[in-house]
Amino acid sequence: MPGPSMFHPQRRARRGAALTLVFAGVLATGAAAGSWSPDGRGGQDGRKAPETLVASRTAARPADRAVAVDERPGDGAGAPVDRTEVEAAAARAVEDGKSAAEAAAEVVGRSGDRWSAVYSAREYEGLERALNGTYIGVGLSARRAAGDRTEIDSVRPGSPADRAGLRSGDRLRSVDGTPVDGRPVTEVVARLRGDTTAWPGPGTPVRIGVERAGRSWERTLYRERLATESVTAERLAGDGAAGAAALRIKVGSFTRGAGEQVRAAAAEALPGEGILLDLRGNSGGLVDEAVTAASAFLDGGLVATYDVQGSQRALEARTGGATALPLVVLVDGGTMSAAELLAGALQDRGRAVVVGSRTFGKGSVQMPSRLADGSVAELTVGHYRTPAGRVVDGRGIAPDLLVRGDAEERARTVLSGLGGGS
Repeated sequence: MPGPSMFHPQRRARRGAALTLVFAGVLATGAAAGSWSPDGRGGQDGRKAPETLVASRTAARPADRAVAVDERPGDGAGAPVDRTEVEAAAARAVEDGKSAAEAAAEVVGRSGDRWSAVYSAREYEGLERALNGTYIGVGLSARRAAGDRTEIDSVRPGSPADRAGLRSGDRLRSVDGTPVDGRPVTEVVARLRGDTTAWPGPGTPVRIGVERAGRSWERTLYRERLATESVTAERLAGDGAAGAAALRIKVGSFTRGAGEQVRAAAAEALPGEGILLDLRGNSGGLVDEAVTAASAFLDGGLVATYDVQGSQRALEARTGGATALPLVVLVDGGTMSAAELLAGALQDRGRAVVVGSRTFGKGSVQMPSRLADGSVAELTVGHYRTPAGRVVDGRGIAPDLLVRGDAEERARTVLSGLGGGS
C-alpha cells in the first residue's frame, strides 16, 4: 500500500485586522509566560517561549521557543495587571533616564500574572516576525526541567541545531558562554535568537554548551532565517486495524494565515472523508486565526465570548463552513489558549468529538501596549468562555473520550463511527 500523501494548504495571510488579541501561552511564536527583563532578573519565569519568540515551535510547531513543563492549570494566575500603572511606570522611568522595560516588568512581576509579559522593542519585533511565519534562530525549542535546568524540547529537521546533532532531551548548559541554569526561559530564548547582540541576523554565530548522558561539549551554530509551518495536512489510508481513512490537519500554532490554511486544507477533503483536527501540543497564538479555523467547520454562529475590563464581547464564525464532514479533534495537556478556544467551540456546538486528555487551561486574553521607550507590554485584559459559557482558565477542556495510549488510533475509530472514511 502506498504511503500517506502529504500536501500543504495554500497560505493566504490576513492583514489589517481591526483588533489583534494574543493568547501568549507561548504564542506560536512567542515567548510567553512571565515578564521579561533585560538582565533576566526581573519578572516571572518565561516557561514557554520560542526561540522565535515560539519559534515554540518543527514542522507544525515553530522552533526556538520555550516550553512549559512545570506548570499546571490554574497555578499562579495572579491579579490582572493595571495597564495605566504599567504605562505610567514606564513613562516615569524614561523621564528619569532609566529603562521603561525594567520599570514595566517590575509592575508586572508584582502582579503575579504569569501570562502578562514585557518585551524590548527588538524582542517584540522578533515575536511579530514569528507570528508572520518566519524567525531568525537555530531551530530548537527549550523547556524548564527539574532542578532549574534547561533542556531542549524539540529540534526542527534540517535546521542548524539538527545539523549539529542536537536532540530533544539534551541539557542546554550555556549560550555564548553564559550558564543558563535558573534563568528565565525567555532570556535563554532571546540569547539563542541573538536579541542581546547588535546584529542578530542570519549568519551570526551562537555557541551552545550541551550535555547528554554525562558527556558535555560545545558547538557553534549559525543562525538562519527559518519559516514556520503552522499547518500541515496528510491523507491517511484506512486499513481496518488503524481505523477509517482520514484527512489529518495538524495545527502547531496559530500564526498569521493559519486559519486560512486550515480552511484550505479542509476544502481538500474527499466526499465522505473524515477529518482529524490535531491540536496536540498547540500552544496558541492569534485569536482571530483560531476563529477563522473554526469557520472551516461551522456555518456561522458563536465561537467564544470574552471580557475586556468588564465589557463582554463575542467572537463569531463566518458562514459557509463544511458542516457535514465527520470531525474529531485531538487534544492533550499541551493544547493551550487559542487552541483550547477552538476545541471548546467545536465541542459545545456539537460539531466535533474531542479525543485525548484534558487541555492545559489557559483562557486569558492579552493585548499589546507600546511603552515610552518602544518596548511592549502584553497584558492580560480578560478571559474567554466557550459557547456554552464554560470557563477554560485553570480548568481546560475535558475531552469527550479520555484516552491513555494511542489517541490517534482511538480517534480514527471514533471517526469511523461518525461515518468518516471507509
